[in-house]
Amino acid sequence: MALRILSTPPPEPEALADDLAKAVRAALPDAEVTVEIGSPGHFALEVASAAFAGLSRVRQQQRVYAAIQHLMAGDAAPVHAIDRLVTRPL
Repeated sequence: MALRILSTPPPEPEALADDLAKAVRAALPDAEVTVEIGSPGHFALEVASAAFAGLSRVRQQQRVYAAIQHLMAGDAAPVHAIDRLVTRPL
């Protein structure tokens, strides 16, 4: 595999945390979102939304991952992992 040199520095963790929260709120407009910054590229999320009512925890988490997948896709993804994801209905 060839060495890949990135021409732009990775976004600041605070900016990525904001991007994560915005992406979740775009998909779930009523969501209450808390983002904690971990090690570089790692985050913890807590998301509460009325849209989760009646859904299993797995389906709730799938909705969140679908909202943020663009931040986790590709070799140079700015978000490497969600270390903890807590979801609950409002």
